[in-house]
Amino acid sequence: MVSATLYSDPACPWAYSEVPALRVLEWRYGSQLGWRLVLIGLTEDASQYEARGYTPLRGALGHLAYRRYGMPFAPAPKARVSATARACRAVVAARLAQPGSEWPAFRTLQLANFNSSLLLDDDAQLAEVLHGVPGIDADQIISQLDSPEVSEAYEHDHAEARSAAGTAAELQGKAAATDGPVRFTAPSVVFESDGQRLVAGGFQPVEAYDVLIANLDPTLYREPPPETPAPLLERFREGLTTQEVAVLLAHGNDAPERISAESALIELVAGGQAVREPLGDDALWKST
Repeated sequence: MVSATLYSDPACPWAYSEVPALRVLEWRYGSQLGWRLVLIGLTEDASQYEARGYTPLRGALGHLAYRRYGMPFAPAPKARVSATARACRAVVAARLAQPGSEWPAFRTLQLANFNSSLLLDDDAQLAEVLHGVPGIDADQIISQLDSPEVSEAYEHDHAEARSAAGTAAELQGKAAATDGPVRFTAPSVVFESDGQRLVAGGFQPVEAYDVLIANLDPTLYREPPPETPAPLLERFREGLTTQEVAVLLAHGNDAPERISAESALIELVAGGQAVREPLGDDALWKST
């Protein structure tokens, strides 16, 4: 097995835009990759963003630039600027309560952050969003955000994310030092196998990940893309965006064909095999 550590934060638009590429790795390699999520905690207090000149309007306008990567965005200005630490703590709390649940919790927070008025440092809003995640007790998670156990685990993640000094991520300009130590930028991935450690810092094309994995273990099985989106929706029951489906359907290094993917998804809906849930300027497609 190749271990894959993802350093990320639910507030980062780069990390959100990278989701289709990470989905491809899930499909291609499945359980041959052992994933671990490390929360960066980009800011502890909203004042850190305000000191850098961030405003709700600047944030909304900035998100428009990321639409070119295909993920859904609803860039309406939020009520105020918010920090990310509370949301990161919520994901850590989910991991401690039920290992594995950190992944759907993290995805739910990402989708809500970029497609709703969610403030990532508002406990009540975090609870409301997490109530929609199957198998998660949202109220319990929020009640544990400041517990010693969650605080210790979060601080461990926080420190590990700030260990990028001297790595390939720093060499590529994919690291930052916004609050002291050099940290990995979201969404950095570190792959390890048999004592070898390869770093894909920050936003990368899926081909970069694929080359690193292939070199770490050329004996892995590589699942080809399906002919239609149906198997993808069956595999990812929580739903996929149009861009995720388009990237998953692409062969090798071929560019994703979004219109073809969306047409195929519409056909599934017409045939009663899928449903389309509007999300931002796009949709979430789910198997029936």
